[in-house]
Amino acid sequence: MSNTIYLGYYFKVEPLQPAVEILIAELGYAGFESFVETEDGVTAYIQKDEWHDAILEDVQILNSEEFTISYTLEEIEQTNWNEEWEKNFNPIAVDGVVTVRAPFHEKPNTEFDIVIEPKMSFGTGHHETTHMMIQHILKNDFKDKSVLDMGCGTGVLAILAEMKGAKPIDAVDYDNWCYLNSLENVERNNCEHITVIEGDASVLKNKKYDIIIANINRNILLQDMAVYTACLNKNGVLFLSGFYNDDIPIIRQACENQMLKFDEKLERNQWVALKFLN
Repeated sequence: MSNTIYLGYYFKVEPLQPAVEILIAELGYAGFESFVETEDGVTAYIQKDEWHDAILEDVQILNSEEFTISYTLEEIEQTNWNEEWEKNFNPIAVDGVVTVRAPFHEKPNTEFDIVIEPKMSFGTGHHETTHMMIQHILKNDFKDKSVLDMGCGTGVLAILAEMKGAKPIDAVDYDNWCYLNSLENVERNNCEHITVIEGDASVLKNKKYDIIIANINRNILLQDMAVYTACLNKNGVLFLSGFYNDDIPIIRQACENQMLKFDEKLERNQWVALKFLN
């Protein structure tokens, strides 16, 4: 892993919102795997082996007349990633209750203090979807609930679930870098009830949970909805995010096809996080 070469795209965006959020989503679909929001735009990373000449062709916002977007490109060694995110990663607080920070940040005076090193993984809490999922976890009862964090990224949501009393917890991600990063962060936060699993929805066979958290992109959610439902215990709860307000009808229909009942919506800069009941 240490010899993996990444390409870093440094995008300058005017005006910033909602362009940055749309750009991140479209770059994610194109194959970029990590993002750092900056003062004037966003930096996006993709493995050099995954890159091709037409990588930006389907990124529609680059052709939008509403925004001015320019970029520069350079190769970056994965081993330099710590320096990159340390320059840009500031601690965040959610509702004055949860802080997500790096080890080098000062310990905060909040009820829940999560320490992570995100490296190439998604889920620092800065992105709207992670922020809203944290809010959902704060508002709901997790004590002694079995939990699945699907597409766990850094493991931040699984870690908060344990801090809220959940056990046992499975944190699943198909990306090896996220898997390794979640293992590190679970240990860093002294979690005892989280099992980190590398894989996709196929690893969920014969598993059951009281609560499922899935912060992934829309297409994966739609593809795996039946699997999630099959894993939900009676009276279970499903939290979904990773998509826009405009995507709600198709997501909601997929859930209702599985006999799930819509319960609550959180919205933040056009991104949404939905709660469904089994």
